Amino acid sequence: MLSILVEIFIFRKNTNNMILLNPKKYNREYPDKISREIMEKTIEFFETKGLGSVKKDDHERIWYREFLDFIGKEKIFARLLTPEKYGDEHSRWDMWRIQGFNEIIGFYGLPYWYTWQVSILGLGPIWMSKNDGAKQKAAKLLQEGAIFAFGLSERAHGADVYSTEMTLTPQPDGSYLANGSKYYIGNANEADMVSTFGKIAGTNEYVFFVASYKHNKYKLVKNTVNSQNYVGEYALENYPVAEQDILAKGDEAWFNALNTVNVGKYNLGWASIGMCTHGLYEAINHASNRRLYNMYVTDFPHVKKLFVDAYSRLVAMKLYASRTADYMRSASLSDRRYLLYDPLVKMKVTSQGEEVVDLMWDVIAAKGFEKDTFFEMLTRDIRALPKLEGTVHVNIALIVKFLQNFLFKPAEFNEIPQRNDAANDDFLFAQGPTKGLGDIKFHDYKKAFALYNLPNLELFKQQVEIFKESLYKAPSTPEQQKDTEVMLAVGNIFTLIPYAQLILENAKIQQIDEDILDQIFDFLVRDFSKFALELHNKPSSTPEQMAYCMKMIKKPVVNQERYLKVWNNYVYALKGEYEMNY
Repeated sequence: MLSILVEIFIFRKNTNNMILLNPKKYNREYPDKISREIMEKTIEFFETKGLGSVKKDDHERIWYREFLDFIGKEKIFARLLTPEKYGDEHSRWDMWRIQGFNEIIGFYGLPYWYTWQVSILGLGPIWMSKNDGAKQKAAKLLQEGAIFAFGLSERAHGADVYSTEMTLTPQPDGSYLANGSKYYIGNANEADMVSTFGKIAGTNEYVFFVASYKHNKYKLVKNTVNSQNYVGEYALENYPVAEQDILAKGDEAWFNALNTVNVGKYNLGWASIGMCTHGLYEAINHASNRRLYNMYVTDFPHVKKLFVDAYSRLVAMKLYASRTADYMRSASLSDRRYLLYDPLVKMKVTSQGEEVVDLMWDVIAAKGFEKDTFFEMLTRDIRALPKLEGTVHVNIALIVKFLQNFLFKPAEFNEIPQRNDAANDDFLFAQGPTKGLGDIKFHDYKKAFALYNLPNLELFKQQVEIFKESLYKAPSTPEQQKDTEVMLAVGNIFTLIPYAQLILENAKIQQIDEDILDQIFDFLVRDFSKFALELHNKPSSTPEQMAYCMKMIKKPVVNQERYLKVWNNYVYALKGEYEMNY
């Protein structure tokens, strides 16, 4: 009996470490020593700095110079964000490394992640351009520890790039003068190369060019947020732009703007995963050590349920986001499936992050407001991620374009393996025109659904088939197709299907316990039912559509033994596993 208990204990410890990040027992595999050192040194930086210092800087809105100095000294951005052609022997743009780093810095706080994220966005138009001189300059600046910025949004128009008012006026000598302002621009205060989007006067041709915060014609107006981050407004007033400062013109500039966002939006999901993981450790440590009414908080049945749901959703977020990177790394002009999976990381993983935080917050209640906790930052910052790089609504509208081919017209593709190899992801900067989304083909999602025989997965499959039948037997009316609310409701249901598909694929790769997987489908069945009810209640829903929606509503299969296994072996087992140095 004792040996069995020891084996169960070891199993519990090992499996928890396999799924969720624990910085003090970091176990993510990398094919080279330098990559692992980058992650370990970053963890060491934050654990040495301590939560007290992180919170002090947050409350006093201190610019993270200490962090940026560390990044520069260790050449971390230089090695993670420089394509191999332009960097040292350890440099490459490798989404396996990038997702790991995303998770770590998200774990320690959104401000640190944010300066990394907007540097990625700023570098996108540079690495996508044909301007080799600009690339060489960016590589050199990265080696020196520089940060970058992406000048796309404007105060009056937000991210409506069609309406950009930044203008380049041609001069007799072949140069240009730039005039206009940009708004909500991260790193605008210290970016040596600000990739700035505008139009050429007289032609309205789109253009990307680089500007520098050091130039006297670059006017830093203000920080638009009350935060450690500098999310700036800057104005260019007769700013001189030479031909060598031009990154792209015309359609190329337009597509580079969209493709940069495609690369960058992926990172938001990992920030959410990292933050929620830290919050989960804090929440379970607090609740499991707090006694109310002569029992521990974690003994209350409703608390167990909240934690199991939060944990299951968080594991699903991580499984989905990690699998998406495999498709991004394996993409080509003939395989652009990532253009569906990527915005799902942006809209679904980040919105799930909000839900995970709310579930945990319902447990720890007032503790979530205390100024010395990570959770206090988490409750504020988790709200930002669904709203950056396109709102949830914008991304759902994009995702719906893939619905017909995904559900009804599967194609054959070679199976994509887990991509944890040390390779440069060249295609991300050679994506070409972002058009023809409705023509993109997908492999048959049913292959992933056939990998397991689980009670709640079987229910989910029934819901999917009813949904598909409703699309051709009770289709949207012409009026409904113009109704954004209806299309968003349909989109919310549809997104659950590729979300589930990639979770299943990655669960098989990572050999995730089937108890966890069925618990994940417990909430997916509930979410499907919730969205079906929302569609049912839309003012324009027809009787036929309403009838189908009612058929989609299912109750998950209740299995107390499975539920308690997940609680005991995975969720409660996190008690005392991690606490940040103070």
